[in-house]
Amino acid sequence: MERYTGAFEEAVDGARQQERHYQLLSALQSLVKELPSSFQQRLSYTTLSDLALALLDGTVFEIVQGLLEIQHLTEKSLYNQRLRLQNEHRVLRQALRQKHQEAQQACRPHNLPVLQAAQQRELEAVEHRIREEQRAMDQKIVLELDRKVADQQSTLEKAGVAGFYVTTNPQELTLQMNLLELIRKLQQRGRQAGKTTL
Repeated sequence: MERYTGAFEEAVDGARQQERHYQLLSALQSLVKELPSSFQQRLSYTTLSDLALALLDGTVFEIVQGLLEIQHLTEKSLYNQRLRLQNEHRVLRQALRQKHQEAQQACRPHNLPVLQAAQQRELEAVEHRIREEQRAMDQKIVLELDRKVADQQSTLEKAGVAGFYVTTNPQELTLQMNLLELIRKLQQRGRQAGKTTL
């Protein structure tokens, strides 16, 4: 008798999973209609069905939420680093202006053109250094964000989320961003329904 009870529970569980899969797939198909037609065409029934399967147990929702939080922290950190650099540059410019003004006030009139020419060269050198430091910081930020995207792609690929793999192809990245948006919208619907998912 226990054997039949276990088999019955497995059948009920399987039916629940199938119903849940159908609900997720139906919701995904509905959400896809909101995307531009060029992306609708790239999201086949199989892709959406595979995505719905990956979403069944709710783990992917948690992974996406965790990745989103990490991304926000990374962006905030990089933004703060850039702000610090800009502030350092502002302070450097102010100090240089102050130094130049004091030197000009202490300078004898006949030496002023020579001093001003030297100060102009110094100012140009400082501005060049500032531009180079800003360019290097911006490159660092872009590389860090690219690394973060690759980490996210890899994590989602390992979690079995359809459509995710490490790529730098802009079209594929846009498709993956659309898939993430679909997942987020499903998650939001689930919260509004008072459940953890859908």
